[in-house]
Amino acid sequence: MTNSSLQSRIDRFGDALTMMRNSQTGPYQFPIPAEFSNWRNEQRAWRECVALMDQSFHMTDLYVEGPDVMEFVSSLAVNTFKNFGDGKAKQFIACAPNGYLIGDMIIFGLSENLVNIVGRPTVANWVEYHASLGKYDVTCDRDERTLQNTKPRKTFRFELQGPDAWALLEKLNGGPIDQPRFFQMGHLTVNGTEYRSLRHGMGGAPGLEFWGPVEHYDEVKQVILEAGKEFNLQQVGARAYSSAAVDSGWLPCPLPAIYSDNETRAFREWLPASSFDGIAALGGSFVSDDIEDYYFTPWEIDYGRLIRFDHDFIGREALEKRQEDKHRKKVSLVINADDATAVYASQMTKGANGKAMEVPTAHYAAYPYDTVLDGTDKQVGVSTYTSFIDPDGAWVSLAVVDESVAAEGSELAIVWGEPDGGSKRPTVEPHKQMTLRATVSGWPFSKVAQKGYRPGS
Repeated sequence: MTNSSLQSRIDRFGDALTMMRNSQTGPYQFPIPAEFSNWRNEQRAWRECVALMDQSFHMTDLYVEGPDVMEFVSSLAVNTFKNFGDGKAKQFIACAPNGYLIGDMIIFGLSENLVNIVGRPTVANWVEYHASLGKYDVTCDRDERTLQNTKPRKTFRFELQGPDAWALLEKLNGGPIDQPRFFQMGHLTVNGTEYRSLRHGMGGAPGLEFWGPVEHYDEVKQVILEAGKEFNLQQVGARAYSSAAVDSGWLPCPLPAIYSDNETRAFREWLPASSFDGIAALGGSFVSDDIEDYYFTPWEIDYGRLIRFDHDFIGREALEKRQEDKHRKKVSLVINADDATAVYASQMTKGANGKAMEVPTAHYAAYPYDTVLDGTDKQVGVSTYTSFIDPDGAWVSLAVVDESVAAEGSELAIVWGEPDGGSKRPTVEPHKQMTLRATVSGWPFSKVAQKGYRPGS
């Protein structure tokens, strides 16, 4: 162990929870302009016309190559890799040996011996560490997200979503494109160059994510913007983009189960203290001294349906023991409009003000955890990412709650704000906790996405 490892940083603070509660960082950053027009129109674009989401900068790309690559990634993922290969894509879901979730990324099969794993850095760290152990004949080439990368990115990555996205894509392609099934790869031609693509649906309507050499970034973006004028194309800035996960029902950054257990200690000793996992902040009203209370199982965020026990993988034994257990459920919580308004009104009375709710995304830490109560003030779950969805005029939070209160229409409450007047982190001002009534709704919250995002997944 070095003095600059994650484990050494935890040791200096005494424990991982103290480390994360005192982190001076804020929420996950998207290094693009905050707004291109205004976040309300940009949100509406993936519901009403077509949105251009620039994903070229905020995600980590980990390229894993070698004759053992498929066997290697299969050993780390709870989901199956049967029939996976060149031209295929899927979620890559990783668990710790104790069966709690580390996180998920998207894995792309680029050839028989090459995959690209794309997303937030945590799972990439886990994969790269296991590759370094030398048990499999694989090598890793990491293209880090811009905020932690002094080098230019290797690729651009654009996503076009919305009800008019397909018409724009066919215009760019110069002809019809067969719509592939959800998460199926294909190709798109832009300005005479063919690029790989992925059928995605962040907003529920058909659309594609596509990528290519970063040297083509300016040229491709300009072609998209010009062709998109006919369809009222809106570029999506960081403010609107950060709310898309709540609309589509994807919990983007669960606290990974890497901070406890001796079985993950070697990983913590390998991982630099300056990594995302070493600096990420924990915030919110939910407070426990047991870090496992912050972990999720795959079932709790709807990944249980993807677990396959047809292969050996890290965490398999623990998951097999838990598969018959009762599990909490992921839901959307729609916050009572009067209670949300009261938070804003409270800002006019300093000393009695609630925690400010930034629009459109109110979370102020990488890992937001707020207590969810039932009608008897019993703690029944945690609320995570909270966003204002302008097309619906609603504050919505993704939450994980006990099955007994997960039915649509159930009346719950969120404790908003941190205890003891708030913490000393830069994103937290002095405030008082407030209780926000909330009603359980389905997820994805977007009605279009409920019909188009989940089927075929």
